[in-house]
Amino acid sequence: MSDGGPKDEGRWSRGSDAVVMNPFDGSEDADHGACRGPWARFSSWLECVCVVTFDLELGQAIELVYPQDVKLTEKEKTSICYLSFPDSYSGCLGDTQFSFRLRQSIGRRAWRLREDVYNRDAPATLQTEASHFFGYVYFRQVKDVSVRRGYFQKSLVLVSRLPYYGLFSSLVQVVAPEFFVLKLQPCLEAVCSEIDQWPAPVPGQTLHLPLMGGVLQVRIPSKTDKPGGKRARRPTVLPFDHQLDLFKCFQPVLVHLQMLWELVLLGEPLVVMAPSPTVSSETVLALISIISPLRFCCDFRPYFTVHDSEFREFTTRTQAPPSVVLGVTNPFFIKTFQNWPHVVRLGETKMAGDLPKQVKVKKLSKLKTLDTKPGVYTAFKTFLHKDKILIKRLLKGIQRKRPSEAQSAILRRHLLELTQSFIIPLERYMASLMPLQRSVTPWKTPPQIRPFSQEDFMSTLDHTGPQLTSGLKGDWTGLYRKFFRSPNFDGWYRHRHKEMTQKLESLHLEVLCDADLIGWTREKSEVEIVDLILKLKEKLSKARRQQLQVKDGVLEKLDGFIAMVTGSLPADLHTVLNTR
Repeated sequence: MSDGGPKDEGRWSRGSDAVVMNPFDGSEDADHGACRGPWARFSSWLECVCVVTFDLELGQAIELVYPQDVKLTEKEKTSICYLSFPDSYSGCLGDTQFSFRLRQSIGRRAWRLREDVYNRDAPATLQTEASHFFGYVYFRQVKDVSVRRGYFQKSLVLVSRLPYYGLFSSLVQVVAPEFFVLKLQPCLEAVCSEIDQWPAPVPGQTLHLPLMGGVLQVRIPSKTDKPGGKRARRPTVLPFDHQLDLFKCFQPVLVHLQMLWELVLLGEPLVVMAPSPTVSSETVLALISIISPLRFCCDFRPYFTVHDSEFREFTTRTQAPPSVVLGVTNPFFIKTFQNWPHVVRLGETKMAGDLPKQVKVKKLSKLKTLDTKPGVYTAFKTFLHKDKILIKRLLKGIQRKRPSEAQSAILRRHLLELTQSFIIPLERYMASLMPLQRSVTPWKTPPQIRPFSQEDFMSTLDHTGPQLTSGLKGDWTGLYRKFFRSPNFDGWYRHRHKEMTQKLESLHLEVLCDADLIGWTREKSEVEIVDLILKLKEKLSKARRQQLQVKDGVLEKLDGFIAMVTGSLPADLHTVLNTR
């Protein structure tokens, strides 16, 4: 079962008065109120809820989808079916929780404004996915003589674009057992109707979410929250990396944590072979979280099966393995992934004294048979030296019976500081590429951000490199050079460049607002004035579409200028300007 129940996510109080909040504030109502369709509030949290069962003739099959009019392609339905059941090798009896991630079919609806606004304010690790769904599974397999096969086998799956692993794992943990016992569709309908009353997730806000006679109080994290900061006293929804018990996930590989951090940072192809979907999904999620607050921009699949639609794409031997972290449980994959450069084989946790037995780094050539022993199979040589102080501190914690939560906090703090030491020089250099504010003038197009030069950046490391904040020795320069070739650098650079470009646009609007636009028009021809109005209208439309953050009153003042100047032009131009 997944860790991080309701106690980690928020306050769950049966019998409490359900608090129902308006899901849109005034500004969103203005944009969406008139055209909001059925299940609009539900869809800001979930895409759908599926019940997957085992059919003797069909195998895994979707028994129920809610809302009933949700549009899932046959390919998506098939993927959800196979990913919602542990494979037969896992031997999962009782209740099992895990998660998966699947690629959406091509041609789905375009990006929604509300999602764009949410992503602007959310931490990078909690932003919505444009091309993938997340699945949060609660699977039950128990003996049942009333069933021909002798077993009750069913999964309840929450499908969402949001990576709220802790919240949705807690949610399905509450809903699934009741649904399995009642076995009634109205139970699921009632839950979905309640979710359709929830406020939309707004970063930085604390929400009250009614569910099955109780209220879940949650706080959606914001990108302005301090990374690694202390938890607020009130119940909170935290980023998924905060929900996982990192110490538990990494117990067998603690001594190789430095290597794993580098592999994830560099976007190296990595396979995790685990004994169950729970261990598989939690380990993969823990791995992609270890570079937080940097977003992991490669593909990842917490639970992956041979039936997955991308199976051939990921296992072809005609080209290099893609940048993806895969979690698998089927021993068949041992032979399939022999050409992959990095494989972590996990077994059942075995204790060696006070410490779980640590797996060893082994040659890939030894990854051959189905009974291959646990280990990290790779030829990778780390760029940085191992942090022996961290290992000693964790070992001392085990000897002193330090709680797993405290051990995880130590791990998380160490990984956060390591990633920040790596990323701060990049952020500092990127900021130096931003044009000076005084170079933004009303009568010229905003200046361009200077191009990123790897060599120029490298020249800054001697004086402002990671050695200022990290005691780790090693080849930091080599690590940066390889990072520049990874999808994680590309994703980070694109995100920062977009933020800086939007900042320049905001500054340009503000200087335009402060300029004497009326005085400028007195000396200009009609053609020049019309050109200015059209450009201003385009800039204002773009600013509203992208929800640019500008000073209060700027957009309204520019709207007023456009209206006033348009009114002073000949009548035949009014129609042209008002339709553009």
